[in-house]
Formats: sequence, structure tokens, C-alpha cells
Amino acid sequence: MTPEQRTTTEQRTTTEHDAATERDANFAAFSQLPQVDQTARPPHQRKPRFDGDVSELPDRACWALQHLLTRRYISAESDSDIYAWVLEYRNQLSTRLSELDLLLRVTDGTDVAYVEQARYESARGMKLLRREPLGTYDSILALHLAQMMRAAGGQSVLISREEMHGLFSGVLNDTDRDAVTFAGRVDGAIARLTGLEILRKSRDDEDSYTISPVITAVMTASVITELQQQFELLLTGAAPADPEVELNV
Repeated sequence: MTPEQRTTTEQRTTTEHDAATERDANFAAFSQLPQVDQTARPPHQRKPRFDGDVSELPDRACWALQHLLTRRYISAESDSDIYAWVLEYRNQLSTRLSELDLLLRVTDGTDVAYVEQARYESARGMKLLRREPLGTYDSILALHLAQMMRAAGGQSVLISREEMHGLFSGVLNDTDRDAVTFAGRVDGAIARLTGLEILRKSRDDEDSYTISPVITAVMTASVITELQQQFELLLTGAAPADPEVELNV
């Protein structure tokens, strides 16, 4: 190989090496670019629902928030679409509710969502949730229903009016020795829990009810302990006093 051919070959080799180095650098730079989220939704231009609508949330999030604020609870069983929106916009809804001193509670095991009043001392804060507390018999019945649901392990529970009256058969307190008055109190408790949708009337028998899974979500350990003490007082014959507990329903 002549000196001229050797020089030409070396130049060609250098050029090819430089080109390869440049390609490698380009590939390295390309690999460092941020990856595109293939599951991300394209930006959507939100249309106002009404004149003056300045909401920053999607419509579905707004509707879910409205249901949370006006209803005692939302369940996947009866409101699958609204419950799905609560889960989808859970973080945004929690932020909005926190601004009102409210907490979003979602119990995944029973697929129930509800709002709870935050508890803290403030001279300026306002309590937005003003729910009437349950009476003694309402609460004791709720206690028994919660225990039955927990024992059922997620299975549907059907209970009759007669069976619910039987739950109070051991009560001996002096205040309700009159059988008619006593039965009226138990019937009142059944009506109250039916109004709260904890009990649901059976379509086949008006005196039979199914227990809503929501009862296991709202009956916390502290509530159960408090109500168990109330029930034990009734069993010993002590006059019942309305408990100082509230169910989040």
C-alpha cells in the first residue's frame, strides 16, 4: 500500500469512527428524554356548567363532591358511577373537603365512602355536619347489627323484625318495664336505622330486612366499645342514658 493509499484509509477510518461516536451520543441523548405516559389523558377543555362557573375540578369530581356533602354515604353497590368518581378524584376531593374541616373516608373492604367532621379546637371554625345523634335503642340495635355483619364475613345478612326485638329480650331496666312502651322503642330504632339505610326492607317480606355493609364502615372500635357499655347497663337494669357517640351516617 502506497503512502497515499494509507493516508486515505486512515482518514476514512477516522471519519467512520467520528460518525459512529456522533450516533452513539445522539442515541444517548434521546434515551435521556422524558418518556411519554401512554395512559395519560389528553388535555380536555372544560365547558362551564352554568354562568359564573369557575370550578377547577372536572364535572364528575364536582358531582361526586356534591353527593358527599349532601348524603350520609355513597356505596359502590347502589351508586357505582358516583363511587367510581370518588375513587378517581380522591386526592382532589380530599383537598376540597379539608378546606371545610371535613375528612373523606373510603373503606375499601365494604366499598363505602362518606364524609366525617374533623375534630380539633378552634374559636373560628364552623361545624358543617350537623347530624342528629342516635338514641340509646338506635345505637344498641346498630351495635348488634354490626356484630352480625362482622360475623357473616361479608355475606348478606337477612333479619326479621321479630329477631330484632329478640335482641333486646334480656333488657330489664326500670324505665321500660311496660311491654308496649318497650316494643315501641325497639320499633322506633328499626325505623330510624331504616331511614339511615343501615336496614333495607326486603321486597318479599315487609317485616324482613337486609343489613347494609355500611354498618361495618361506620362502627369504629371506639363506638362499639361505648355502645357495648350502654347495652350492659340495660342488661343490669340501669336506666339508659343517651350515649355520647355519633355514627358517621
